[in-house]
Amino acid sequence: MKIKFNKSLLLMFIITAAFLISCVDQNENDHKPARHQKPKYVFLFIGDGMGYAHIEAAQAYLTSQNAVWSGNGALSFTQFPVTGEVTTHSANNKVTCSSAAGTAIAAGVKINNEVVGIDPQGRVLKSFTYDLKKLGYKIGIATSVSIDHATPAAFYASEESRYNYHAIAAQLAPSGFHFFAGSGFLHPMSVNEAGETENIYDRIFRAGYAIVRTKEDLAAAPPPQKILMVQGFGHHPETLVRAIDRGGDAGWTLADFTRTGIERLKNANGFFFMAEGGLIDFVSHDNDYDAMVHEMIDFSQSVKIALDFYEKYPGKTLIIVTSDHETGGLTKAYDNTYHWTTTSHTGVPVPIFAIGAGSELFRGKFDNTDIAKKIKYLMLN
Repeated sequence: MKIKFNKSLLLMFIITAAFLISCVDQNENDHKPARHQKPKYVFLFIGDGMGYAHIEAAQAYLTSQNAVWSGNGALSFTQFPVTGEVTTHSANNKVTCSSAAGTAIAAGVKINNEVVGIDPQGRVLKSFTYDLKKLGYKIGIATSVSIDHATPAAFYASEESRYNYHAIAAQLAPSGFHFFAGSGFLHPMSVNEAGETENIYDRIFRAGYAIVRTKEDLAAAPPPQKILMVQGFGHHPETLVRAIDRGGDAGWTLADFTRTGIERLKNANGFFFMAEGGLIDFVSHDNDYDAMVHEMIDFSQSVKIALDFYEKYPGKTLIIVTSDHETGGLTKAYDNTYHWTTTSHTGVPVPIFAIGAGSELFRGKFDNTDIAKKIKYLMLN
């Protein structure tokens, strides 16, 4: 018995089979990790409390001032080729606090609000910075607020309460990280169980750190030495001088910390440098619009210093700019005016910007815990 084939049906069968095979191959490829360029120098800038409206308000101000400070009315990082959006909720609240968000970014795990580096089951977490240090990377942590504050603390400490400032600061020296910078410590003095008074600065000095308060101190510290940069005597340890209030003797700025950090961290093995614009959050809690705009511009200028470094080493450098949460519920009205809706944090997603080696991993929408996972994937593999 002869079977008659319809040529059109046979051709359709062949095409369909080829398509299904290609889909299987494509699905298999989708599950294979893409190869990404491995960065040697990684910057993570966190604008604490920075939301979309904060960015737009600062750029609107620059445009109104003929872009005297930035050159074109845009903040330095908004021109980065890769952009995305990050969700920020904590383990126990749709609205995160800085310690929970900082831990999510630094350790890749959701924890409860008001805790640093300890998950809801009580397990102590370590930031990926410790893994990087074991591989020979130098680690830098800088902020425009106190070094024992929630966000910087998440990158070197674990503590049941973010308000245990002395206990957090006591974990700085044992980390062995090469560079720390901030306004100071909120609780540098404490009485131990033996009734002895302990000064956190003494502990850090004994661990081999140079305490740098002035340009003269910085010049006297040899480049290989680990350093702690803090404000000079007479300045309040809670924050650096606000950008809007700076006079002739304002002390260090976040830009100073960024520039010095690069100088001290650059080495043959590479580095990871986290710099936080913590004052953005502080002034947003106060609903101080003018101060917020100036802090945003100050933050942008710090990123620009890293961008200048990137231009020298474009194939080896990754810069990431994001926020831990939005503060103040800043919104833009129909008449082009900006208004605060709360003095607290909000639960909205925040932006992320990236440029350089491996930056394509930060495109799209993802959770804040994924930031740590993506950085670890790029630097540890």
